[in-house]
Amino acid sequence: MVRSMRGLLTSVFIVSVVPVWPALAAEFPAWAYPVPPPDHKPAPDDGSIRRVPGSSVGHTLSQTRDLFSAPDWHPQDHPKMPDIVATGRKPAVFACGFCHRAEGTGGPENAGIAGLPVAYILEQMADYKSGARSTAMPGRLPQKAMIALSKSITRDEVEAAAAYFAALKPKANLRVVEAASVPQSFVANWFYADRRNGQSEPLGRRILEMPEDLEHFELRDTRSTFVAYVPVGSIKRGQALVEGKTGKSPPCAACHGDNLKGSADFPPIAGRSPTYIVRQLYEFRTGVRAGPGAVKMAPSVQHLDHDDMIAIAAYLATRPN
Repeated sequence: MVRSMRGLLTSVFIVSVVPVWPALAAEFPAWAYPVPPPDHKPAPDDGSIRRVPGSSVGHTLSQTRDLFSAPDWHPQDHPKMPDIVATGRKPAVFACGFCHRAEGTGGPENAGIAGLPVAYILEQMADYKSGARSTAMPGRLPQKAMIALSKSITRDEVEAAAAYFAALKPKANLRVVEAASVPQSFVANWFYADRRNGQSEPLGRRILEMPEDLEHFELRDTRSTFVAYVPVGSIKRGQALVEGKTGKSPPCAACHGDNLKGSADFPPIAGRSPTYIVRQLYEFRTGVRAGPGAVKMAPSVQHLDHDDMIAIAAYLATRPN
């Protein structure tokens, strides 16, 4: 089962973009939904024990790729994981900590969920299950797997996972760099990585978010750090948008708190993955996210364009979480 599901992780899906509002089709941020190329294959497991800095734990590659096991490199950094987070429930409910990592740090391909309010996590899982929360690219595996899992997970399991992740403190693991030219990248496995060949490419109208150490991130080390390259001038522009000074949207702090760290009903947005933020803004804008929380967001995003979303995400990523 694990082997076959791992195959899914590296398979190519026929993906489709289904914006609810056709006028936004040209604005679809394809760069925020990376898909591995057809020839992408994970490195074979040679049986050797892999390690990461600051940990005495060792795992083989196969162990770090087991969908029903969350590699726990730093058990001293967090409380005991509930079973649903640590091992999931076969055959249909993967370990929550596999994709989102043992400490909820996630990655650019999905979401960091440490510190999210319990009520918000419960609402999102209900929206996935009902179909109210979908994705602009239905065939992309991280979101496809999340939607499928929501159909089988029980309320008790969701509550256990929500309580665990909500109690964790988000890690400051991201640095933001404004740049016109960036390191040449490639899609590693639903996210971008630095080719480390000394060559560069233009950034253009996108955000390029990558792990600073690809091997450690792929080993699912919760201490992995990231760099996000954003367009020159986008942070200042994003600040004006977030503070409601442009007339395009109200101040984000009105719902997400003065420090943008959320409340009982609204998630924190400071310091979050800018790639993830752009995906969510686009999906709120097009109506792909249509749950109760999305209804509240709709008026705030209706006038945002592609560059606005990039700027907002760039600024939010610089804020302390």
